Amino acid sequence: MVQVRWKDGTPRSMLQLARVLVQALPVPVLVNDRVDVALAAGAAGAHLGHDDPPLDAVRPVVPPGFLLGISVGSVLEADRARTWPADYWSVGPCFATGNKPEAGRALGPEGFGTLARLAPEGMPVIGIGGITAGTAAEIVRSGAVGVAVIGAVLGAADPETAARGLREALP
Repeated sequence: MVQVRWKDGTPRSMLQLARVLVQALPVPVLVNDRVDVALAAGAAGAHLGHDDPPLDAVRPVVPPGFLLGISVGSVLEADRARTWPADYWSVGPCFATGNKPEAGRALGPEGFGTLARLAPEGMPVIGIGGITAGTAAEIVRSGAVGVAVIGAVLGAADPETAARGLREALP
């Protein structure tokens, strides 16, 4: 999957980018925080945080099959999210990250595992935040079905090689 995360982008710019990615990529595209942009772009879904419209209020107004993910970074957020009809949880930050300095204290593999175990039975949990090819397998062993990255790929001199290395590092 690819997620459009553009905190400073105007809705129009985000929509243009999301539409281009939806047309160009053979994988699902999600839009961060903006269900309206995701719907208008024909994206596969949206990822929401706890400061966004509540996922349980959004679910009834999106079409069937539209993916909705939720960020979880604490036991309190896990308790709130547990009853929401999310398609997946994104748990983190697993490690320190420069891409989202306001994300909070790094959980580490043990903290990630603790939160992952709070997810409803069968809920896919994704690790996020500071994950690299060297740490991805540890997060998967702690309960993640996959990982989300920014810096490990986009910060690399050769993003394609970095993405391949990350994929090869996963169990």
